[in-house]
Amino acid sequence: MPVLTGCTTDDSGGSGQVVPQDIAQTARGDIGHGGTLRWAIDAVPTTLNTFQADADAATSRIAGAVLPALFTLDSNGRPQRNPDYVESAKIVAREPKQVVLYKLNQRAVWSDGREIGAPDFAAQWRALSGRDTAYWTARNAGYERIEEIQKGANDLEVKVTFKKPYADWQSLFTPLYPKEVTASPNAFNDGARKTLKATAGPFRLGAVDRKAGTAVLERNPRWWGEPAKLDRLQFTAVPRAERAAALAAGRVDIAEIDRGTAERIALAKREQGAAGQQRREGAGGAARQRTAGQPPAQGAESAANTEQRAARSARELAHGPGARVTPSDALLSWALAHGSDPEAAEKAQAARLRTTRAIEVYASEQQGLTGYAVRKSLEPAFTQLALNGETGPLADDRVRRAVARALDRKELAETVLRPLGLPAVPPGSHLALAGQRAYTDNSGALGEHNTQEAQALLADAGWVPGGALTKPEPAKAGGERVDVPPGAATVPAEEAPGDGKNPNAKDTSAGALDGKAKDGRAAKAKDQTADTPSSEGLYIVGDEKDGKAKDMGATVMGTDRTHVLAPAPVDFQDLSMQRRADGAAEMQRQPGGRAGAYAPAGTAAPVAAGGRLGKDGKALSLRFVLPSGPGSEALRAVGDKIARMLDRIGIRTEIVKVADESYFRDHIASGNYHLALYSWPATAYPATDARPIYAKPEPASDGSLLVEQNYTRVGTDHIDQLFDQAAAELDEDTARDLMRRADARIWAAAGSIPLYQRPELVAAKPSVRNAGAFGFATPRYQDIGFAKGSVPARGPAAPGEQAQEQPEPARTRAAEETAAEPAG
Repeated sequence: MPVLTGCTTDDSGGSGQVVPQDIAQTARGDIGHGGTLRWAIDAVPTTLNTFQADADAATSRIAGAVLPALFTLDSNGRPQRNPDYVESAKIVAREPKQVVLYKLNQRAVWSDGREIGAPDFAAQWRALSGRDTAYWTARNAGYERIEEIQKGANDLEVKVTFKKPYADWQSLFTPLYPKEVTASPNAFNDGARKTLKATAGPFRLGAVDRKAGTAVLERNPRWWGEPAKLDRLQFTAVPRAERAAALAAGRVDIAEIDRGTAERIALAKREQGAAGQQRREGAGGAARQRTAGQPPAQGAESAANTEQRAARSARELAHGPGARVTPSDALLSWALAHGSDPEAAEKAQAARLRTTRAIEVYASEQQGLTGYAVRKSLEPAFTQLALNGETGPLADDRVRRAVARALDRKELAETVLRPLGLPAVPPGSHLALAGQRAYTDNSGALGEHNTQEAQALLADAGWVPGGALTKPEPAKAGGERVDVPPGAATVPAEEAPGDGKNPNAKDTSAGALDGKAKDGRAAKAKDQTADTPSSEGLYIVGDEKDGKAKDMGATVMGTDRTHVLAPAPVDFQDLSMQRRADGAAEMQRQPGGRAGAYAPAGTAAPVAAGGRLGKDGKALSLRFVLPSGPGSEALRAVGDKIARMLDRIGIRTEIVKVADESYFRDHIASGNYHLALYSWPATAYPATDARPIYAKPEPASDGSLLVEQNYTRVGTDHIDQLFDQAAAELDEDTARDLMRRADARIWAAAGSIPLYQRPELVAAKPSVRNAGAFGFATPRYQDIGFAKGSVPARGPAAPGEQAQEQPEPARTRAAEETAAEPAG
């Protein structure tokens, strides 16, 4: 595997260590013409409409090759105008309303010959605006802010007027569908599921065979840009668990793989080199014997072959199925297979045969895997530890922060990334990744890894040694009993630090505590409704519910609410706290963490390492849900490390492994967990795309909760307000500052703890160029192909078959006429 080095972005953008993409980047002139590239996908998509709920990564991959993308992303995740479709796109008016003017490429046409123009924009807006519920849309973010779409001075100009300012306007109309798909609900809902009536990319849609598991794209003869190097792109459905076998058999040319397959490819290449060295040494010895006139000793050749087979078997047993067979297992298996019990002997012989066949298959696959290279980078996505704040111990923000402070995020990142030779730098932001303009390390708002301070936070929350044996005292008349840890200062119930139960309780999030008791700052008790937030606006779902909130009800995916929420009530002390949290986005972290990481003076001494904590007769135990599938080994390894880290501060974790297919649906989305690991993709438009992930859940009329995509159920009014302000802010610097402030608040709430940026591993034949681990960058499908001299004539060349070069595809007459005649 090539060694990747990190670099730092320039002053024009964000910061952090950036890993470059790994795609065997090659100039178009050095790429051959023709051939079919077979690309593995998880499954043939059930829909070709990226705006529907069941669209997946394969849907987006196909759309990117056959449909217009007005803006694409560069290697740092920054939007770039796509000149193939748009000559210019800019804001031409801000007052009284925002107006964006698009000037389209005059050569841009759909595959049926019709010009791309304002009717396509208007039809897509109407379909995604949310006004007509007959359209089955999964997301409408941004489109609901549009007031009207008109043709400009000519047919090549499209004028979009917004009723509300929208900072992320560059995210709209990508992909752009033809009006035939979006003009009516029937066409939108069903017409684009299996086919597309018109396309406008370097490729066009060919045959989609769901039974065979293939979707074929063909070079578009009407494409006006640089012609596609490939004749065809064939997307082939290959489940993740079968990728290694498919690669070894030569069924695909490129496939995203997991760490296990990447390691197998590395081992195969290493063993191939060792075997080649042995052959060279053997050939040299035989030559020396012939030169000396000495015939080979009798049986020497047979002995050499035996030794080679033995050495090869030893290597095969070092990894793969044979590695699981210990000498004692092998001896016991042989004894049973040759024993006097016929039934046991039959079972043992069958088991030995299965193992032998598995080893043979594995060895054969290893030979096939030598023909691939592993291309690696960091995926534009991060894996987080999610802390469910709906009910239980994690409804207390102090407990969540204690969990977060107990984690050594650097060690967890190294567990996944260091074996792959990738930099293990934990993300410092929920809303951007290293290299993006909006990236700033805001993790100081929560504080650094510190087990002592984590233990102090737990003690302040009442989780103390022996607490599991202490029964709660009955509440006394005339007031509410407040649990006070041994040695803690006693305060009235209405002045107790916020534990998620008292809407008037003092905030303990970042910036709210400075380690000293405050006199005369206690808020007066008020009669408030059950949904009233704390003075910080921190909303912990389930604190005020009678159990109905436990059933999350409908989960609204991707809904972008545009109303501005009323700010939570604050006093002057709280304003100071908020400024401290906001300032964390700009200040460098200090050793020992930020304010808010410490318990108040007088808190009970921390529990000894490894001790068990309890409160009100209950032990502190968290249910940690992890997937059990073969591709989730990394998550389980990280989960085990997290459990050990939490054990050091006295938190017991109950690890529950569930089937991959039910992991998200039945546990994450439904809230049936305390701790969980899952990932979110990064985006160039966080004000739009990240808002539903961190939005404060809202109660529905039926008593359920609309959590959108905030599966931690932790949110604040102020975070929502910052997102809303950023989405409407047309000054880029101000919008980025608002997002940094929102991110500091998200860190302080401690519902989501980013652990590491996910590795992106792709196996590809060395002759495949401009494809692999793309990172943030949008693929340029017209530039993907095979190196000159390596283009297969009829699909990829078989071993030993000479690849045949094809001539440069000439521009078709239709394309020439389109280029010569001005539109309109």
